[in-house]
Amino acid sequence: MQCFFVLELKLRIMKKIIMLTIGTAAILLMNSCGGNQESTTQSADAPQSMVADEPEDDGQGIGKFKNVTLAAIDEKMAEEGKVIYESKCSACHKTTDQKVVGPGLKGITERRQPAWILNMITNPVEMTQKDPTAKELLAEHLTQMTFQDVSDEDAKKILEYLRVNDGGGEQAAK
Repeated sequence: MQCFFVLELKLRIMKKIIMLTIGTAAILLMNSCGGNQESTTQSADAPQSMVADEPEDDGQGIGKFKNVTLAAIDEKMAEEGKVIYESKCSACHKTTDQKVVGPGLKGITERRQPAWILNMITNPVEMTQKDPTAKELLAEHLTQMTFQDVSDEDAKKILEYLRVNDGGGEQAAK
């Protein structure tokens, strides 16, 4: 009788493993197929004019934000940004240089232009497909940053918080 229970338990475990494997394969297949995305490979007979060029790396990233000019830090926005950061970002990023799932964010406002940071927050998938710096980060950390449904205004608040964290404000972020 005991062998029957052991056998039944093994079958249940095998079913779960099979279902997880199928689910993982389906997710990977959906992500790798790309749906309506244009192919970036060039066939031998494709005319040069039809081949998409790599975007020029202007340090601003890929997205709607370009040439962002920053004023003095808005402490109220930074406080609101901290709350948003803690709910949307802190599971994968620390405000230190410590890597968790993604890179630590200490010094990010010194290493990247404001437009790049805002584009990465609001457009992470396209950024990791087209922006050279984001591509390098993806290759290094091996995890796609997911879109957290952050509005443009909330992204600006997160940026303010990161500026404070990097010592750009009257008080350092805690």
